Amino acid sequence: MSDKLQAHYSEILGILGEDVSRDGLVDTPKRAAKAMQFLTDGYEKSLDDVVNGAIFEADTDEMVIIQDIEFYSLCEHHILPFIGRCHIAYIPSKKVLGLSKFARIVDMYARRLQIQEGLTKQIADAVQSVTGAQGVGVVMEGKHMCMMMRGVQKQNSSMVTSVMLGTFRESQATRTEFLRLIGK
Repeated sequence: MSDKLQAHYSEILGILGEDVSRDGLVDTPKRAAKAMQFLTDGYEKSLDDVVNGAIFEADTDEMVIIQDIEFYSLCEHHILPFIGRCHIAYIPSKKVLGLSKFARIVDMYARRLQIQEGLTKQIADAVQSVTGAQGVGVVMEGKHMCMMMRGVQKQNSSMVTSVMLGTFRESQATRTEFLRLIGK
């Protein structure tokens, strides 16, 4: 795939009027192809691969929050970056997930062409499916280059999305506790 991507990047640069043989651009198609493969490597991963069996028995049913997981994704509409922070909470039901796996789940889905609303739901559904939690809450805050660099060019705008499942959806108190603890 890399050779094909490289050829396409070379063609795009030519269409833009660039001389792909000039010193600064000679290796750009190769670097751009490699970068795109890295930025979209979430397509090559599955939830089972990412979790890798790191689910542990636990005797707790209190809220667990992992906050400020940074994410970097690409908008599916313009293929421009959106970046931000993800906050995940869950109420275990006899199982907990290894801490690093939350960041790996976020990365797996973020490294696909996305919209933030879909990314938030995919993460919540994945945590629910892996842990069998009583409830899952996910809040994502993102800054979108498609809105900042082009179009309306609003530099200070951000987007906040949330998905609440199980007890986070059913119980106002649980949802409020989560949002208060992450400062929302």
